[in-house]
Amino acid sequence: MTALRTMPLKNMRDKSALLVHEIFLSIQGESSFAGLPCVFVRTTACHLRCSYCDTEHAFYAGSEMTLEEITDKVKNFGIPLVEITGGEPLLQKSTFTLMQTLCDLGFMVLLETSGGVSIDKVDRRVHVILDVKTPGSGEHERNVWSNFELIWPGCEIKFVICDREDYLFAKNILQKFDLAMRCHVLFSHEAKTMNATKLAEWIIEDRLPVRFQTQLHKFLWGDKTGV
Repeated sequence: MTALRTMPLKNMRDKSALLVHEIFLSIQGESSFAGLPCVFVRTTACHLRCSYCDTEHAFYAGSEMTLEEITDKVKNFGIPLVEITGGEPLLQKSTFTLMQTLCDLGFMVLLETSGGVSIDKVDRRVHVILDVKTPGSGEHERNVWSNFELIWPGCEIKFVICDREDYLFAKNILQKFDLAMRCHVLFSHEAKTMNATKLAEWIIEDRLPVRFQTQLHKFLWGDKTGV
């Protein structure tokens, strides 16, 4: 199954390039960087199929781009903040080189990753936003738990909450790994199944040291690509 999901990467002609779905400028919609103008580099392909995925358009469609082509396009926007997202960007080895290059050029680099791939080779200057999969995602058994041993200052952990079971799952992980003492922790509501107000009330009731967040970009432009 994973092989079929990552087939676009196996068909690449230039293995030193990146298969990129889109590069665009928008407002950062999530994390502690929410609200800031940000350049997004969205890679193609993902080995997971989360129930609430909102980027299915990036599963297969994309164009091969050299790292020079990508960095030139990023620089042309004139914005110091850039996020590498997907899909799952860490499925492509050249992503690691791209992040290092962008850091060397002076960019503030964010990485949005599924939590289903190790972050051990990620440049420590990168601000990792690690999405821990909850049971409601249907992919929680794919979490790479050793990632918690690797997080460094600047990393953030995100849980997408679909229901009460997901909330209790996330609360347990938060406490078990003492995450709030080590990094920012983000609780997001899944728009179709989880009432945002209810999630906020649970967080307040339990006095959890986490940041409630909603997807700001969807509030501004709705659920569409390129924003």
